[in-house]
Amino acid sequence: MTRPIALIAGGGIAGAVAALALHRAGWAPRIFEARSPGADEQGAWLTVAVNGLSALRALDLDPAVVTAGGFPTPALTMVNGAGRRLAVLPLGGPAADGTTTTTIKRADLYAALRAAATERDIPIEYGRGLRDFTEGPGGVAVTFADGSAAEGELLVGADGIRSRTRELLDPSGPAPQYLGLLNAGGFTDGPVAAAAGQEPGMVHMAFGKRAFFGWATAPDGSVWWFANPPRKQPVRPGEFTPESWRAFLIGLFAEDATPAAAIIRATPDVLGPWNTDDLRRVPVWRTRRAVLIGDAAHAVAPSAGQGASMAFEDAVTLGLCLDGRTDPADGLAAYEQRRRRRVERIVAVGRRNGSGKTAGPVGAAIRDAMFPLFIKLAYRKGDPQAWILDHRVA
Repeated sequence: MTRPIALIAGGGIAGAVAALALHRAGWAPRIFEARSPGADEQGAWLTVAVNGLSALRALDLDPAVVTAGGFPTPALTMVNGAGRRLAVLPLGGPAADGTTTTTIKRADLYAALRAAATERDIPIEYGRGLRDFTEGPGGVAVTFADGSAAEGELLVGADGIRSRTRELLDPSGPAPQYLGLLNAGGFTDGPVAAAAGQEPGMVHMAFGKRAFFGWATAPDGSVWWFANPPRKQPVRPGEFTPESWRAFLIGLFAEDATPAAAIIRATPDVLGPWNTDDLRRVPVWRTRRAVLIGDAAHAVAPSAGQGASMAFEDAVTLGLCLDGRTDPADGLAAYEQRRRRRVERIVAVGRRNGSGKTAGPVGAAIRDAMFPLFIKLAYRKGDPQAWILDHRVA
């Protein structure tokens, strides 16, 4: 029996896992990635939570293999700009299936997922950005920016927060919304004296006096970090040089009693700046034969720590709903019904968490004084994040 063809716009996290899920469900997926092979991926590193890693098991993937380039990060220490510890919080794991929330370089995760797709003979075509598509009763016809075309029975829009698929599905739909924070990040070549003695695998996050900073020590002693400078207006291309960006960041953290400034100084290549965006509710996720997944449907602010995990859950759920026995339109309706409420709640969590990074002096003082009490109350009946972390795609 000939497998129906699924055209997947986007070869990132959501697209690669969607291809694996649909392949397992009896489809013949084809991945079309707008970037060229080896193109730099925006972003430094990310955290994949236990709920996302557990979803991979439904695809016969070993999470330990997929995230072999990373390291477990089961807990988080929060401090303020004076270096005072505010709380230690669980990030997830080890779960019953042995998985633990893991931190990994974005490029390493992409490579592992694409390698899994290649092992299953799933083709990945680069330099093929979606331009347009038409839909008929029996399938979809897609055209790409390079003038080429493809046909199939399904189109999956996994093309990120600035999704062309989303624009075509609903031209009047929402655009990404800037959250008032910039992003930076990087990796040191080795240990940093100011961060010495900190437990590998413990994520540290600091409410600095002028900006938010996060870091973790990898098993080899190098320090992985990110920063979120608050800014009312989004950054414009070319506004900073590498030198001025580094100097700007060091100045932000110079007065903090944390290792932030020393870590940035020890970083050979400081990444960024890029803007922190998310999406308000996306009203149109699907037609009869086209569907959005991952950031294209519900971009989550990084402060939620769930962007990759939501993409994993989306993709696995899509494969379960499109099992070959169901009309695609019915399967896509079931996918949306299973996913929409959960992801919209998590988008809201990320937006709330991000707003706490931009408190003024008075707000920061109140936050630092009340944070330990708030955490104690929030955790008095168990982990308030359990509804996120304990979720399993059935």
